Amino acid sequence: MSRNRRAGIWLMIAAVAAFAAQDGFSRHLASEYNTLMIVMVRYWVFAGFVLFLAMRRPEGLRAAVATKRPFTHALRGTLLVAEVCLIVWGYTLIGLIESHAVFAVCPLLIAAMSGPLLGEKVGWQRWAAIGAGMVGVLIILRPTSGVFSWPALLPFAAATMFALYSILTRASARDEPVFAGFFWAGIIGAGFMTVLGLPNWEPVAGVDLALLAIYCALAILSHWLLTKCYEMAEANVVQPYAYLQIVFVTIIGIVVYDEVLAPAVALGTVVVVAAGLYSLLQERGRKVAV
Repeated sequence: MSRNRRAGIWLMIAAVAAFAAQDGFSRHLASEYNTLMIVMVRYWVFAGFVLFLAMRRPEGLRAAVATKRPFTHALRGTLLVAEVCLIVWGYTLIGLIESHAVFAVCPLLIAAMSGPLLGEKVGWQRWAAIGAGMVGVLIILRPTSGVFSWPALLPFAAATMFALYSILTRASARDEPVFAGFFWAGIIGAGFMTVLGLPNWEPVAGVDLALLAIYCALAILSHWLLTKCYEMAEANVVQPYAYLQIVFVTIIGIVVYDEVLAPAVALGTVVVVAAGLYSLLQERGRKVAV
């Protein structure tokens, strides 16, 4: 393993730890205040971050954000906003652990959509992994038991939206720089959330104001770490380590919020993660063969 790959792996671990901490703060803040307002403030900070990065691009601001796909980026930004709102709402209703357990199916949804939407080849091994992952989600949701509730579908809907967002991102990256998509997702999302969030503005208490500031700082830190991670190593090298976010989130849920890791949730998560890792291995093997 090269030094860059090792650094990339550690950056990915640090990034998912920061994302997990961010989720922990969002669970508290969205429980105390309107979810739309909390997400709006997060997007304001994120938009400022991408604008700062764009102004520092060597090719200049105008060239850095130029795009041939304005409608695609508008749809991407809308999907990402909806995904964030749904998953944060899910945190407040069913907790961090169960939300992330269901959301872990997202890479498998991306694999399933990449065939019909991007024209990529999805072999029977990856379809088997996708099917196994869906079984894992059913184990987590337990739809035939008396403990199932509709809020458990929120993280699944969020995962579906993020999968569509990722597919559109990959499609747009085929004929224009990745940074343009990164920039417009932040800017469009901030505008969209401002329309939704301002009517729901609530005064924030002193202590929570500090927590909100930390939450926004974590939003910047996590994306910066992820950006640096992909500069250091290939995505297929570091992607398996992204599943550690489930571990970090589970620790936060148990220690901070007294959540309980139900046996069915633990078993289902293991099935989903194992299926996701197997799918990643199949994808890596396909790229090596090509």
